[in-house]
Amino acid sequence: MKVEKNASLLHHNTFGIEVVAETLIEYDSENELEQLLASDNCRSKSLLPVGAGSNLLFLSDFDGIVLHGTIRFIETVTENDDYLLLKVGAGTIWDDFVAFCVQNNYYGAENLSHIPGETGAAAVQNIGAYGAEVKDIIHEVHTIEIETGKKQTFAQEACRYAYRQSIFKRELKGQYIVVAVTFRLEKKEKYNPNYRQSETHVGQPGQPTLQAVRDAVIDIRRRKLPDPAVEKNAGSFFINPVVLKKQFDQLVQHYPDMPHYHVSDNEEKLSAAWLIDRCGWKGKQLGKVAVHNKQPLVIVNKGGASGVEIAAFAKQIQSSVEAKFGILLQPEVDYIAGESKQK
Repeated sequence: MKVEKNASLLHHNTFGIEVVAETLIEYDSENELEQLLASDNCRSKSLLPVGAGSNLLFLSDFDGIVLHGTIRFIETVTENDDYLLLKVGAGTIWDDFVAFCVQNNYYGAENLSHIPGETGAAAVQNIGAYGAEVKDIIHEVHTIEIETGKKQTFAQEACRYAYRQSIFKRELKGQYIVVAVTFRLEKKEKYNPNYRQSETHVGQPGQPTLQAVRDAVIDIRRRKLPDPAVEKNAGSFFINPVVLKKQFDQLVQHYPDMPHYHVSDNEEKLSAAWLIDRCGWKGKQLGKVAVHNKQPLVIVNKGGASGVEIAAFAKQIQSSVEAKFGILLQPEVDYIAGESKQK
């Protein structure tokens, strides 16, 4: 266990914001986490569990304890001729797990290649890309309840997954810490062909290979998205909005080229990137903050911007899109201000 007072969180958020936590504690086992949660210090302070910080926007220093788990393992739970269940430590780097699956010819995770972050956070956020969401391969999520220190396992259905949502982001936000995730991967050849861009990009005759799909996804992401190690960002800043069919029908009359994705008989999902682009934000910079010049969904810290400055920049984008299209974009990143509500 590693304990650091007045700890810099510069390397715990991909926006590269220099903020300080009263205390940063790194634990590498469930037992250590249980001991921490039972301690008087943790029970009297505000707690903020973090992964790799690829979905966080710190607005100020954190007056409390930041908890970071380094529980990293991949183990087989059960296996047959058709599929296997793999249990993965929450601190395992997500793309390392995807690479492991591809190398071993396990199908289901390949479209989620090259997404930054850790496995536990992936299950909380319900990360998605190129026609796939992590919920599609999750079997169970293993957690420890912060208040009681008790272990609890959530079946996939109990996680109430939706687009970029889970029960851990809504009803149970701040109440549980994910320590491991069990995934179901297919052993027989099975690809997700739903995302036309990755399918086209593979561009080879015959059936693609897992490695070809992974390589294609990585290439697309590198072409479109900035590397947080080079340009500080948190990936997609806004969630693609889902609107009622009536509103969509009105919008498409004025903007017939508006991209959209069918959700249900009553709902359509729109492209937040397209909305932002049509408002003239692509590549625009104000002070130390900018919209990426290739992907309008990404806000970039050009160097030395504070979380407050980034949030103010994002609010201007929201106001612009709402004024033009009547749609209020919702941030995908979590704003962290001062201290968490968890005591």
